[in-house]
Amino acid sequence: MMRALATAATGLEAQQLAVDVIANNLANVSTIGFKKSFAEFQDLMYQTLKAPGTSTGIGLLPVGIQVGLGVKPVAVHRQFQQGSFQQTQNSLDLAVEGDGFFQVTLPNGSLAFTRAGSFKIDNTGAVVSAEGYLLTPNIIVPDETTTINVSPEGRVFSVVTGTPEPQELGQILLARFINPAGLNSLGKNLFQPTLASGESIPGEPGLAGFGTVLQGALETSNVNIAEELVNMIVAQRAYEINSKAIQTSDEMLSTVNNLKR
Repeated sequence: MMRALATAATGLEAQQLAVDVIANNLANVSTIGFKKSFAEFQDLMYQTLKAPGTSTGIGLLPVGIQVGLGVKPVAVHRQFQQGSFQQTQNSLDLAVEGDGFFQVTLPNGSLAFTRAGSFKIDNTGAVVSAEGYLLTPNIIVPDETTTINVSPEGRVFSVVTGTPEPQELGQILLARFINPAGLNSLGKNLFQPTLASGESIPGEPGLAGFGTVLQGALETSNVNIAEELVNMIVAQRAYEINSKAIQTSDEMLSTVNNLKR
């Protein structure tokens, strides 16, 4: 009976993790550039009472007796499928259509990567993220700029009062990774590379392997509410079943304890 109690307890922990991940997805359903995650599990080791292929004296056992000892989480996998686009008409709202991340510089000088393209202009004219991190490579917008245009290839132009010809301010570069699921999530819509993701591969938008830049739009979260609610129901039912297994095991232990009365 004690084996069933311990096994069912691992099921409770696993489904709790699944619900935690689903709750985070739902909490970020309106977060710009957010990428949903899902929990992956694997079975634990097995207690072998009879190994398959054991000799019986007259032949071999075609199947054995192996009792599983539960489940454990193996990964929380982030999915980087494209989210839908929300038109804003803001000239510094940018979305990546396809593969790639915007690059920003953190206060410690390291690079971070994001799909959230809601950029602003700070008091020096530099283009920064909503948290104030510099877009990299840096782009400085001149005073008295009336219009900012960003081409799909990431080239940034401005029109200044009194100057009819647009002035090129710089080039937005994107970065991509061999394994984006291996990126380390920092919060604030930011990621940093790890040994699992590989180093960033910078490049101009529109080149082979890189997406293009869409001005005046933001990429919304790729969370599908209906799908998450279905996953939550499945996790809830699985949690109830495992708790029922604990209850049943407890009742069986109680029956055994009462045999001498």
